[in-house]
Amino acid sequence: MSELTHIDETGAARMVDVSAKDVSARSATATGRVLLSAETVALLRSGEVPKGDALGVARIAGIMGAKRTPDLIPLCHPIALHGVKVSLDVEDWGVAISCRAKTADRTGVEMEALTAVSVAALALIDMVKAVDPGAVITDVRVEEKLGGKTGRWVREQG
Repeated sequence: MSELTHIDETGAARMVDVSAKDVSARSATATGRVLLSAETVALLRSGEVPKGDALGVARIAGIMGAKRTPDLIPLCHPIALHGVKVSLDVEDWGVAISCRAKTADRTGVEMEALTAVSVAALALIDMVKAVDPGAVITDVRVEEKLGGKTGRWVREQG
């Protein structure tokens, strides 16, 4: 088993020193789903959610979430984000959320992409909770990462 990088010799948590790593272009894509009632899907499609522009609010919340990742995840490095795109697609079962985050830095952007998807999903639930208290956030995961020592990783389908 490999050495745990976030634990020091005494067993205490630490932020990994990445200063010796080369700066490289890196990106990550994360996805998630919000399961909604048919009635709520209809409200989203018609733009008639009582609280307002649910998809627009969720998109901006996701971008803001990506930018605040090191404030939320204790051992996450604060990195310069060079691009964050959050997409929300209304499907018959609810909303598919995806985020592509990009940087040129010493560590990856998986946590930023995951945080963006998670915060977008939370904001969407906040916007529809009055009409759909049973909404469910599910399947938040990294789909792909590029850059760094490991190169390219893509989630296997299936």
